[in-house]
Amino acid sequence: MAPSPTAVSGLLRQVIQYHLDNASYDNALFFAERFVAQDPRSSDATHLHALCHLRLGDYRSAYDVGKPMGYRGTNLGCAWVFAQACLALERFKDGITALEKSKILWSSKGSLGKNGALLRAGGSPDAAAVLCLLGKLYRGYDDKKKAAGAFEEALKLNPFQWDAFTALCDMGVNVRVPNIFRSSDLLARSFDPESAIATKTPASVANSNSLEMAPKKSTLRSLASDLGSDPFNVGFSLSEATSPLADVFSESTDGDLMTKIQSARMRLGTSNSNLSLFDGHETPPGPAAGDAPSRMVGGQDPPQAPPRRVRQAQGFDAGLEAPPRMNYRLSAKRSTRSEDRDVQQAVEPIPDVPVAAVGTRAAAMATADRKRTLSGHPVSRTANIDDAGTRRSARLTTFKPSSRANSGAATIGASAGRELKKARPPISRIVRPGSSGANVGRVVSGNRKPIDDHADIDHGEASRVREPATSTQTTTQPPLAPKQADDGAKMEEAVRWIMDVMKKLGNGYYFLSRFQCQEALQALSSLPPAHQGTPWVLAQMGRAHYEQASHAEAEKFFRRMRVQAPSRLQDMEVYSTILWHLKRETDLSFLAHELVDSAWHSPQAWCALGNAWSLAKDPEQALKCFKRATQLDPKFAYAFTLQGHEHVTNEEYEQALTAYRQAISADKRHYNAYYGIGRVQERLGDYEKALTHFQAAQSINPNNAVLVSWIGTVLERQKQIMPALKAYTKAVELAPRAALTRYKKAHALLAIGQIEEAEKELVILKDLAPNEGHVHFLLGTLYRSMNERQLAVRHFTIALALDPKAGPMIKEAIERFEDDLPMDDSIMT
Repeated sequence: MAPSPTAVSGLLRQVIQYHLDNASYDNALFFAERFVAQDPRSSDATHLHALCHLRLGDYRSAYDVGKPMGYRGTNLGCAWVFAQACLALERFKDGITALEKSKILWSSKGSLGKNGALLRAGGSPDAAAVLCLLGKLYRGYDDKKKAAGAFEEALKLNPFQWDAFTALCDMGVNVRVPNIFRSSDLLARSFDPESAIATKTPASVANSNSLEMAPKKSTLRSLASDLGSDPFNVGFSLSEATSPLADVFSESTDGDLMTKIQSARMRLGTSNSNLSLFDGHETPPGPAAGDAPSRMVGGQDPPQAPPRRVRQAQGFDAGLEAPPRMNYRLSAKRSTRSEDRDVQQAVEPIPDVPVAAVGTRAAAMATADRKRTLSGHPVSRTANIDDAGTRRSARLTTFKPSSRANSGAATIGASAGRELKKARPPISRIVRPGSSGANVGRVVSGNRKPIDDHADIDHGEASRVREPATSTQTTTQPPLAPKQADDGAKMEEAVRWIMDVMKKLGNGYYFLSRFQCQEALQALSSLPPAHQGTPWVLAQMGRAHYEQASHAEAEKFFRRMRVQAPSRLQDMEVYSTILWHLKRETDLSFLAHELVDSAWHSPQAWCALGNAWSLAKDPEQALKCFKRATQLDPKFAYAFTLQGHEHVTNEEYEQALTAYRQAISADKRHYNAYYGIGRVQERLGDYEKALTHFQAAQSINPNNAVLVSWIGTVLERQKQIMPALKAYTKAVELAPRAALTRYKKAHALLAIGQIEEAEKELVILKDLAPNEGHVHFLLGTLYRSMNERQLAVRHFTIALALDPKAGPMIKEAIERFEDDLPMDDSIMT
């Protein structure tokens, strides 16, 4: 008989999802191909096939597989995978078309707070995830307006879409961070309090109290699939797994074990074929004690079946001990040795009763089912009839003491064994004189082995057992309202705390994207200490100091970040540039070789190596490294900028302009490229174009002292001294320890005759850069104008020693010292 195609497809689908969940993508792809071959017209098979290629990084195959259904937008899963492949392959228009055509399928979906199983059941992402992907596609397509709109809608639906927020910041969009990351009742209700608060890690589960219930997900069906199909578990029978008692161990969403026992009892009443052999026993026949270890799953036995209340004397052998009472504890901590001892002492095998020996319930209740006292006398028939008329499920949840004051008779059931064991020690199995053999094997308190309450009882279960049962159909009620309210309050508090942390992180990133570095540092410094020490936060704080030209402070944060995350590649090009500015050739070389050895195919590693060659005064090798970085990632704008800087060093201005323009093409907000073009135009003498590009760079980064300083330089070249002095003054305020900026300000002050102000600036500058020949040359010029001959000659001599290349100019200044001729101070440019 041919198998059902639906069953085969369902089986393959589960196998593929299993391998995807466990990151076995090669296995998932293998079975996905089988799924497509089995059902080539299935959109689900196409979706899973394309998804496997996407997870493996094979974007072209994912594009080709998902295009037939994804491009038309008929299946959201195919459209989703196809759009992601389009983003990786930079085929932005195709991805946009696919998502727009399938908009009716995802516009109303939301899965925030849902687990992975529910998400897989839907087979597709929700609206927030699709909008985020759509925004990335529009951004790649250079449609800034639609990209910003998609990102904003994604954040409205799900404020945890962090990449949507960072994309808005990187695009330069004005964002109100407090309005995005704010807590609300609707957001708190999106999460399940029980799964978020009561979820335990594997370690906590292993160390939890033995009274806690075992996880409900270990169903009997999974037990059958794990043990029954195992070729090494020959003692397990699949017929046992398909028993009507299977639902006792199955997963339940709102019920407990007692509810499952009751529902199983109802089904047992209607079953005639499979359960007829069990009518003469209190428990269904199970394996012998020697087979018990083979039933263990993960070192733990499955729970025992509940005791049957109907009894027949013919079903028991007088030489056997009574079966043990029901043990409700699902997670025991007893060792294997103690378990074996308990099995030998308390559970002896009960022979199966032939069908012919099993009579009806009415015949069995004639005399043998009457309760007996410890002395062997039967209890009155009225009490027995009342007890027989009570349902087993009701008796399991009711403790009914004996009507006789001193009879010592035990109520049969779970509560009887728990209560009466405190008052009477175990009684021997030897038959007393005057008692019949039918007494042996009956469940009375004296036959039971005393068991400690604290080692065997779930206290929550025991409290339910002792409550009187009012109805045979009573089910477990939902959790009490106070507990639900407490869980909801905890969830609201957690969401509020997370949103507060997200708000601080968002403010820090937003301020840094706007180059408001001081505000960014304040926002990131307000984070909890545990979050301040994370690599991402340390890198952002290091970048903030770098943008302020505080290279020494920036290096400290990046060094700490490298200690915590030595394999991190992001922002390493900035760290290498910081070391270049600090002239730390050894540290930079070590960083470059470490990055190249660990990540040969990363552009950051080649940028670091290029900076190391640049610091070693080898621009040709540096250019090769920077070009290699741009080959690895054509969108890596900073590598193009560094390449342009090296071309400027070699006075290759056309090549430099080309590199800077490529950087702008990769990132329109990359202000370093505008700054580089301004530098080239300034060297070529086109001060108007230079001023235009410097101002364009300043519009992106208004707080960069270097940009403001170069604006002042160009204005000074155009003989606009006062505007240039204002620019220099602003640059000094932004970066008080920037030596070059302060030098240019002192030069401008000296040019307009403000000698005292210039002297103050130069004294500070001499402490900041004591080994700069230009500083001493300017000091010599200052003292010459003040007729301080000795100081002037001294600083001219120091400048000549520090900068021999400027020797002819310095000697000329000294020779003209006695003359009143104006001095050419072009060396100070």
